[in-house]
Amino acid sequence: MVVEPPPRDGRASAATDAVYLASLHWAEEGLGAMLRQLATGAAAPADVVVERALVWVEERERIELSARQREAVRAGLQEKVLVITGGPGTGKTTVVNAITRILARKGRKILLAAPTGRAAKRLAEATGREAKTIHRLLEFSPAEMAFARNQDNPLAADVVVVDEMSMVDTVLAYNLLKAVPLDCRLVLVGDVDQLPSVGPGSVLRDLIASRAVAVVALTEIFRQAAESLIVVNAHRVNRGELPAGAAEGQVADFYVVERTEPEDVLAAVKEIVAERIPARFGLDPVDDVQVLTPMNRGLLGTASLNAELQALLNPGDGGYAGIVRGTRSFRVGDKVMQIRNNYDLEVFNGDIGRVTAIDVENRSAQVRYDDRVVAYEYADLDEVVLAYACSIHKSQGSEYPAVVIPVHTQHYVMLQRNLLYTALTRGKRLVVLIGTRKALAIAVKNNRIQERFTRLAERLRGGEGTLVRGA
Repeated sequence: MVVEPPPRDGRASAATDAVYLASLHWAEEGLGAMLRQLATGAAAPADVVVERALVWVEERERIELSARQREAVRAGLQEKVLVITGGPGTGKTTVVNAITRILARKGRKILLAAPTGRAAKRLAEATGREAKTIHRLLEFSPAEMAFARNQDNPLAADVVVVDEMSMVDTVLAYNLLKAVPLDCRLVLVGDVDQLPSVGPGSVLRDLIASRAVAVVALTEIFRQAAESLIVVNAHRVNRGELPAGAAEGQVADFYVVERTEPEDVLAAVKEIVAERIPARFGLDPVDDVQVLTPMNRGLLGTASLNAELQALLNPGDGGYAGIVRGTRSFRVGDKVMQIRNNYDLEVFNGDIGRVTAIDVENRSAQVRYDDRVVAYEYADLDEVVLAYACSIHKSQGSEYPAVVIPVHTQHYVMLQRNLLYTALTRGKRLVVLIGTRKALAIAVKNNRIQERFTRLAERLRGGEGTLVRGA
């Protein structure tokens, strides 16, 4: 994707102690300048009596906002740029709903977006409003490898809300800001403690660190959420404490199954996915259960786990492999994931579907993603992998009814607190950790996050300064 430099005022950059790829320098410089301009500019009048609006939305939605949630809603109605951050169960969605309900009541044009298709779908389900991926919102053109929406053709919006902001890298954030009108309000929502974006940058963390835009951190776990061991343990891990499993015989939403040897962990994963979860919770082992693992290699990596789970859950007719592409074999009924954005087919990195048909003679396949079927030619199958198990990084922005997570010292180099925290927060109804207490302890204690070198926080404050070491 081509990144064009931002308009310049003729002033040379003061930076002399950092080396950037040109495209990343332009993106970070432009992003900082546009965010400063947007944050300090005038917004279209909200025509809202804030305190009266708070009472109205509580009565309409039959909710009672906490003091911090009220602060966040006020900021959403008054600030040009707002960051809302918080962990699971702290009410981020409730705040977004309240802001959008109030502004929609006043006739404001509201656009909702998220980095991935699955995250956009979750946002739409939570708010009852249409939500798009950022690429679709900006009308990305595969032919031109550029966005149709930009500073010359901005979005028709009074308010833009972006969820899962921790996943947004510098280049995508830059292209988004180019398309946001100067009189628009921008609400950015995300969990700063999750894994950072796959692409370069540390946008959400830098926004918070800059103190140049309004930030509301939601920290209170609400009573209903506090009854969930998933939520409680996610916050325990985030504080550097070991997660606590359900008591013996207790029916709960969080379990720790201790196994020492990798072979025993693998056997437990297979038994729990194929037998124990379906029998006890009535969940489908393919559609409802997702295995998340820290690595791709090794006995407990994605490649090995997918081969084992495919053989267990979808063995085929007499072992018939269906269609083979490289080292991968696909059968009708297989759970698969798209691993690269394909704008021609309109399927995107992280989309999960089921193989519905295979044409062996023409070496092609059809995959159903939600309510649409996508036809793959043989060459396109390079972009598809089995998805009975996937890496924790690939699960960002997604949510599953149940997740099963092997945690073993085999994964030593990847055992990090934010990785485990991200995995736990992917489970909606059930989380099962399988492995050793030692591996869990290593992950929880390891809060060393790989440094990302950026200047965005300094640029947001209006200067170059020294290179910022961000997470």
